Amino acid sequence: MTSTENRWIAAHSGLEASWYDERTEYMTQFLLESRAEVLRRTLAQRTRYMTVCMENTFHPQNASALVRTCEAFGIQDIHTVETLCRFNPNVDIVRGTDKWVDIRRHPSTGEALSSLRQAGYRIVATTPHRLDCTPESFDATGGPFALVFGTEHAGISDEVIEAADAFIRIPMCGFVESLNVSASASILIYMLMSKVRSSDIDWQLPGRDRAEILFRWTMESVKDSYRILMKRFG
Repeated sequence: MTSTENRWIAAHSGLEASWYDERTEYMTQFLLESRAEVLRRTLAQRTRYMTVCMENTFHPQNASALVRTCEAFGIQDIHTVETLCRFNPNVDIVRGTDKWVDIRRHPSTGEALSSLRQAGYRIVATTPHRLDCTPESFDATGGPFALVFGTEHAGISDEVIEAADAFIRIPMCGFVESLNVSASASILIYMLMSKVRSSDIDWQLPGRDRAEILFRWTMESVKDSYRILMKRFG
């Protein structure tokens, strides 16, 4: 979609579910039923109960791998801190998966942590140097949580360490002390999402969020969707 179309959709975020439902129903007629079903089925597995925050991810390869991992395991939001460098996935690696997740950019660590706190997330810092918990022992059902990953070389910042509610590490049994950030993220996201999905907590998206995302996904899936929508609804 063009930047104008994206701005139009962004300007209409936060509306009632019925607004999105009406337009999605109309636009769905321009999709194959099999495609519409894939969108609905995928959306049913999406969550904002768990989210991810990347602090100054330098390498595009790591940013790209993180986007693909989140999309694959149903994480809808990726928060990024870009004090030192922009979170910049490689288009040849993400292969369009960035269209289906929401990247929320923050200019500083403090603003990212404040935003996550206001949204009700526990701050869970990932580091091999703290012994608080492992993926097996972490209480994934204790409330929404944000996994925070540090920069490739220095790890999480002191600001994240001071703000963290918990620390999580992947135990190592070889000479290697830690894994690449994208590898660590893949392991933790898979293991913790498996715990979340197998629990009886309400981890799925609320109705209005589902309606808004399905509308955006449908628009992404229809050629000339903006023109078609404007012709019908103005």
